[in-house]
Amino acid sequence: MNQPQRLLQSYLMRHKWSYLLSLLSILCAQIVQVQYPNLLGRYTDLLQRHKVTALVTLHYSLWLLLVGLGYVILFGIGQFRNGQLGRRFEFEMRDALFKHWETLSTAYFRRRSIGDLLNHAMSDVQTVREIMSMGLNQMTTAVSLLGSALVMTLTTISVRLTLYAIIPLLLVPVIILVIGPRIRKASRKVQEGLSDMAELTEESLSAIRLIKATANENIEASRFQKRVDTILHRQVSMIRLFALFQAVFPFVESLAFCIVLLYGGYMAIHGNIQLGGFVAFTLYLGMLVQPLQQIGFVINNWQRASASMTRLSILMSEMPDIVDPELPLSIDKIQGDIRVDIPRYQYADGIVPVLEDVSFSIDKGHTLGIVGRTGSGKTTLVNLLPRIFDPPAGSVFIDGHDVRSLRLEVLRDGIAYVPQDGFLFSDTVRENIGFSVENATLEDIEQAAKDACVYDDVVDFTDGFETLIGERGVALSGGQKQRTSIARAFLKDAPILIMDDSLSAVDMNTEKRIIEHIRHVREGKTTLIIAHRLSAVRHADLIIVLDKGKIVEQGTHDELLKQGGIYADMFKLQQEGEGVVV
Repeated sequence: MNQPQRLLQSYLMRHKWSYLLSLLSILCAQIVQVQYPNLLGRYTDLLQRHKVTALVTLHYSLWLLLVGLGYVILFGIGQFRNGQLGRRFEFEMRDALFKHWETLSTAYFRRRSIGDLLNHAMSDVQTVREIMSMGLNQMTTAVSLLGSALVMTLTTISVRLTLYAIIPLLLVPVIILVIGPRIRKASRKVQEGLSDMAELTEESLSAIRLIKATANENIEASRFQKRVDTILHRQVSMIRLFALFQAVFPFVESLAFCIVLLYGGYMAIHGNIQLGGFVAFTLYLGMLVQPLQQIGFVINNWQRASASMTRLSILMSEMPDIVDPELPLSIDKIQGDIRVDIPRYQYADGIVPVLEDVSFSIDKGHTLGIVGRTGSGKTTLVNLLPRIFDPPAGSVFIDGHDVRSLRLEVLRDGIAYVPQDGFLFSDTVRENIGFSVENATLEDIEQAAKDACVYDDVVDFTDGFETLIGERGVALSGGQKQRTSIARAFLKDAPILIMDDSLSAVDMNTEKRIIEHIRHVREGKTTLIIAHRLSAVRHADLIIVLDKGKIVEQGTHDELLKQGGIYADMFKLQQEGEGVVV
């Protein structure tokens, strides 16, 4: 049994009494409802025998009113409870899905589109919820109404007329078996098309600045239109099957009414049933056809829900590539000594090595600078420390321990990471800076902002630290985003700090101030700085130069200048103001 099915089964078991109560309420509602034709039939018989008085009319009117009120109350309770339980399951399913995604490795999200995943979380979960609430309501209503109506016709009117009338209704299961699988297949294609559209939408909105800057709105609109046309074509195909499926029921109902009119009329003429019984039976016939339509509708929805459950099962069955070791070391906190000896590393989906023969060590409390051309492997190297990507066994050590032997929580809790893009959440400045520290005080947040040289910018905002910065920090400049991310890392105060070219968007004077603060607030702690501007790393205790995944030079700033190699050439170009693109 897969994870979504286990979750569904567990949920149903935990709420079995609530479901039983709601289903019992719906069942009682249908038993009450089938009294309506019986009352009208009996009243018709009294009319035929001219025995209707004002008191009799009032009597039957009150009974019909009680039937209506009883049905509304009982059915309303069942509908409400099932709907409520369905919504709770929807929340739990999405919560489980989100938590599962949080456990997956970065490599998984390199393979999957975020738009596609969001479509599964919204559309597929909603489809399953609908079958659990509305579908369950309809199925319970249909089965109980069908059973109640049959009991009434068999016991109060005529067994033979009932058997003849339901002959056409036997076509319904055959129709369901023939058309149902085709509807499920069509539904799957529609969902796939919606995932494609969600993927394109997420991609286009993320690149909206580039699209506008290059005047490519029409191209993007054309790409989107093609996806929409595909979805429309698939939905029309599915609607055609639905329409065919639903159109069959009125035809079956017409056949049944023909039989009732011919045979029932014959029985009424010859006195085998009373006129009231004939009238009641025609009403009961509608009650027999309606449940079959509902059952067919639920079965079709179940086909869609089954396809959605299958897709959710695939998502939930994905396992993280990077997990805790079976027997992790009993270490609660790392100190910061780093040793790297990587003979060769390439991505799981790559065909060429990203790093080769990379060896260096840095003691706790020291600073390592990493420089090199774009694509030389700098970011990949630092991502191996917190196991964002898994290094080869025995190649990356912290405090003398292979990082693969440490619990992920301990390893990553001891590392603060500042990405190049300075990723921020759609929240306040305060919440973004305090993201890694639970219950961080405003004083601590303000101090971290001062150390990152972003405090003056923030206090100038209308709402200060309570300013909402929008998705991905869209309300801030590139430099403000980077400095806010640096403040977040300063506040975490981890034994190891990694700054992945996170000073690229700040000016030289601000960079100098931040570096001075780093040397002060990071005293006794290990810092790794990736930079294109060499001024950001010239104070480092050790600088390594990467080129095509290999360390081609290493040493202090002065030592590298004396070597007269790549580093010296880069420094000379930057000193002369001829650019920093290396």
